[in-house]
Amino acid sequence: MKYYILVGEASGDLHGANLMKALLQEDPKADIRFWGGDLMQEVGGELVKHYKERAFMGFVEVLINLRKILGMISFCKKDIVQFNPDVILFIDNSGFNLRIAKWAKQQGFKTNYYISPQVWASRAGRVKDIKRDIDEMFVILPFEKEFYKKYEYDVNFVGHPLIDEIAGRKQVSIEKFREEHSLGHKEIIALLPGSRKQEITKMLSVMLSLVNDFPKYQFVVAGAPSQSYEFYQQIIGDVNVKFINNKTYDLLSISYAALVASGTATLEAALFKVPQVVCYKGNNISYQIAKRIITLRYISLVNLIMDREVVKELIQNDFTKENLKHELARILESEHRQQLFLSYFDLEQKLGGKGASAKTAKLIVDGLKK
Repeated sequence: MKYYILVGEASGDLHGANLMKALLQEDPKADIRFWGGDLMQEVGGELVKHYKERAFMGFVEVLINLRKILGMISFCKKDIVQFNPDVILFIDNSGFNLRIAKWAKQQGFKTNYYISPQVWASRAGRVKDIKRDIDEMFVILPFEKEFYKKYEYDVNFVGHPLIDEIAGRKQVSIEKFREEHSLGHKEIIALLPGSRKQEITKMLSVMLSLVNDFPKYQFVVAGAPSQSYEFYQQIIGDVNVKFINNKTYDLLSISYAALVASGTATLEAALFKVPQVVCYKGNNISYQIAKRIITLRYISLVNLIMDREVVKELIQNDFTKENLKHELARILESEHRQQLFLSYFDLEQKLGGKGASAKTAKLIVDGLKK
């Protein structure tokens, strides 16, 4: 069968790569063409465009780059027609993907969606479009199936792919990792300021401002593969921190605590059982617009899944040095840490078992045989 996969960011590249591996297990002769990243490219198939070319975050950024985005949408449609896939697989990235899905369904293409758009967070009216344009939806968060059920749309809960990714990773040698990166013997506080330039620029400097207040700890910046060391160095300057690029899982596996930008990384830190403070600061205009359309009590996946405050969220104007210092001190206290560990255990149980990619691939291939 011929599969056309659309991915728009680093986390989608990870899940897309694992889904591709599972598809090749189910369909060894699969012909895969995709928009994705380096991890998907390593699996095989043919890369059309790298997600780095369209990593726009927030309403203002999208508006500024609208001409470029519209050009990519037009190119994507032409490329799909030329490839003529048996199924188009959309992974997250709703702004781009739902536009393509509407057109694709009208053209008669089979449409599957893996990792639902966050319609439960804002603009729930999009469910009507999803029901119309998506043949099969595969969701990874337990509350999503019940959400869609309210709209009489039956979706498949397949579990969360991060469980497989973390369980299947090769265990890092703590001593060797510390030695390779000159980390010394202090407990590590990981700094995960996101993967996009806008969010890194707004959050990393505040995170770095705490370094001198916690001299007993080694602060380490987790670099995203999509950004260069030179970009980070402009922000870090002469602050006494270590920088480790593209080794986030290894770093989390040996970290004592973390300051984490809101997004998938909050769930990753929780699954690695790392106490964390969740941070978010965006373009003020984009934030003010988002605040008016997002209906959630929380922004971190950890709190959303548990439906209560497990980890502290410092959002926009609350994301200050003073607040961050206070919350970091709290998660370094043993009593609070024990509460977090118990909540993290409950979180993992809610996410279901292993095999999200394999379950999804089987459902996709079985659906094509009907």
